[in-house]
Amino acid sequence: MSQDSKENTSLSLTAVATDAIRQRILAGEWADGSQLRQEALSRELGMSRVPVREALRQLEAEGLVKIVDNKGAVVSQLSLPEIVELLRVRVLLECDVLLEAIPRQTSADIARAEALLGEFEVALRERDISAWGILNAQFHLALYRAAQRPQTLAIIEQLHNRTDRYTRMQILLTGFNDRAHLEHSHLLQLCKQKDAISAAAFLRQHVLNAEQALEAWYREQESQQKSKRGRKKKAEAEPCPPA
Repeated sequence: MSQDSKENTSLSLTAVATDAIRQRILAGEWADGSQLRQEALSRELGMSRVPVREALRQLEAEGLVKIVDNKGAVVSQLSLPEIVELLRVRVLLECDVLLEAIPRQTSADIARAEALLGEFEVALRERDISAWGILNAQFHLALYRAAQRPQTLAIIEQLHNRTDRYTRMQILLTGFNDRAHLEHSHLLQLCKQKDAISAAAFLRQHVLNAEQALEAWYREQESQQKSKRGRKKKAEAEPCPPA
C-alpha cells in the first residue's frame, strides 16, 4: 500500500471514529464528565487506537470532549454561565444568518424544514429524548442554508452540538415540549411569509426563552441543594437523644 493510501485510510478511520463518538455523546450515552477510554473505544469500533486518539482530539476542538492530564478524555461539562454564553453567541450568529437566508429560501428549503419539524414533533410526542437536540439543530440549520455561508453554519452547528445535552435537558425538565414545537412552527411560518425582520426578532426570543428556562431550572436546583445541605448540617449539630 502506498503512503498516500495509508494516509487516506487513516483519515477515513478517524472520520468514522469521530462521527461515531460524537453521535454517542449527543445521544446522551455518556454523562458529563464520563471518562472515554481509548482502548475500550478502539475495541468497540474495531480499529486501532491511533484514529480513536485523533478523533478525541477533533472532538476536543469541537468542545464535546476535554483532554485531562493523568485522566485522558472526558465528556465536557459546562457550567451555567458557559451555557448562557454559548446561547448568546447562537443568538448573534443565527439571527444574522437568518436575515440573509429568508430572501433566498426556496420551496425546497421550506419543505425540508417542514419535514424536520414533523420529525421533531413525533420525537417529542414519543419522548425520543436522544433525537430532540439533533432534530432541533437540523431544523434550524435547514432554515439557514440558503444564506450560503458554510463557515458560519459550521460554527453554528458546533454551538448546537456543544449545547445539545442542555437543549434536551431543558425540554425534558422544564416541560418545554409543546412550547418548543409551537415556537418552531411560528418561526417556520414567518419564513414562509418572507418576513425576515420578524423572523430574526422571534428567533432571538426563541433562543433566549430556552436560556431563561434553563437558568430558572438551574437556580431551583441550586436552591434545593442549599436547603438540603442546611437541613443536614442542622441535623448533625443537634445532640443525639439519650439511649
